[in-house]
Amino acid sequence: MIRDIAAPLKFCRFMADGKIYNGALHGNMADLIEGDFLGEFSILRMSYPLERVKLLPPITPAKIWCVGRNYAGHAGELDHEIPKEPLIFIKATSALAGGGDPVRIPEWAGRVDYEGELAVVIGKRCRKVSEKDALSYVAGYSCFNDVTARDLQNLDGQWTRSKSFDTFAPFGPVVVLSNTMPADAALTTRLNGSAVQRDKFSNMIFSVARIISHISMFATLEPGDVIATGTPEGAGRVRPGDRVEIEIDGIGTLSNPFISDH
Repeated sequence: MIRDIAAPLKFCRFMADGKIYNGALHGNMADLIEGDFLGEFSILRMSYPLERVKLLPPITPAKIWCVGRNYAGHAGELDHEIPKEPLIFIKATSALAGGGDPVRIPEWAGRVDYEGELAVVIGKRCRKVSEKDALSYVAGYSCFNDVTARDLQNLDGQWTRSKSFDTFAPFGPVVVLSNTMPADAALTTRLNGSAVQRDKFSNMIFSVARIISHISMFATLEPGDVIATGTPEGAGRVRPGDRVEIEIDGIGTLSNPFISDH
């Protein structure tokens, strides 16, 4: 593991010269990494300028856990009550997309919404962990867009189909290696350059620690599992031709164009 770094390392995966590498984002460069952040790794003395690489999802998770209605404002805009405990669902891993990848909107699916969220990456296997100990199992944090076919969500009465279309899980562009986020860190979502969501993580109904503990009581969390922690007020419709950017303090910006899926 890398030691004595001035700031949390921003782990990434990228393609360059036809090959896929693990790396660390540093300014406008991607430094090559030997190993993986879930185990031992070291930085190599070789870098690529960002303009020469294609950033990929920083990890391919075995499971994508999600939390519904974790901000009071979002629950209100959906006309739902605030849940009494974390509302958990799973999004298909086949929905995964990287930063810059187009999100494909099926013409028949009706309304499709963006949902900017903080993603938590699990670093160690955990089962039945206490809320007090939960953050010690976190490897890092990233940006996530829980894209949702809202009409189908309402029609189905459960969320699997509406959340799991191919490309409906943009994730990245980096994982910041830290087990905590600053108390005043905030998420901002922009639609075509205009801010449409902004809130601090301290306003979550259920904290990251509570969410991890809650899931671990009924399901074992494995290294590399991703938890999307819920979206603030301001989730809204996205159409082909739009671009959604999700920026999180200390992490960076996840940006994706939306296109029609004929």
